[in-house]
Amino acid sequence: MPSPFPGMDPYIEACGLWEVFHNNIIAQISIHLADIAPERYVVRTGERSYLVLAESEEKKDHSFLPDVSITTSRGRKRSGEKGTTAVAEPTVEKKPHVLRAFLEEEHRETFVEIYETEPEMRLVTSLEVLSPSNKQPNSEGWELYQRKRQSILLSNVNLVEIDLLRGGQRMPMLDPWPTSPYVLMVARAGKPYACLVWEGYFQEPLPNIPVPLAKPDADLSLPLQPLLDTIYRRFRYEQSLNYTKELAPPLSAEESAWWQERLRGRLGS
Repeated sequence: MPSPFPGMDPYIEACGLWEVFHNNIIAQISIHLADIAPERYVVRTGERSYLVLAESEEKKDHSFLPDVSITTSRGRKRSGEKGTTAVAEPTVEKKPHVLRAFLEEEHRETFVEIYETEPEMRLVTSLEVLSPSNKQPNSEGWELYQRKRQSILLSNVNLVEIDLLRGGQRMPMLDPWPTSPYVLMVARAGKPYACLVWEGYFQEPLPNIPVPLAKPDADLSLPLQPLLDTIYRRFRYEQSLNYTKELAPPLSAEESAWWQERLRGRLGS
């Protein structure tokens, strides 16, 4: 079954499936580019790793209960009254605190690189699909990616940056980003002040974007939406997504109205 969203499905992010989706989309992109790249190029995937705080993807609601409760026995008279027997003092039941242990787990991120093999092996293009940790300032994932991003933008290497996450903070730029939920950026080698940015939405298919190679070779075309649709169907994402879950960040009134109408049509079909 296809996704109910013509573009990027925001519930992949909301339902805690981003890590597996990230691996899926990187694999699909690398296969597509390897199939269409000229013979003198090779496409490879790389990986970086770092430690992150292990937290549950799902948030639970907790009711507020008093830490101490006092209980008394029913049907017994108080001590000291005539003709009565002594009873035990009221018992005090203390509730334990529930704390999360501090656990770190290794987080791995994959990316795509295109190398020119002639006259010698040289990195030409780096393609990144951003992860939530890349968009969390002051985290190790943010710092590692910022260092790589800056070094590429200052070098003779092309950068393709795909942000399919509604949450988190977008990458630093001198100019404001579009207000669209998603952004797709292509920074050609030697032109960091003329980055091309495409808007992405969940209400409409994502655009095809160019993947630059070394001059004078023509750009490769990356059809993101067909790749996303293939992943959704092949790995049966609809079985793992809860479309009644509240999205964060929340949808606007217009977006929410569009989605509710779309959902009713899907359930009625």
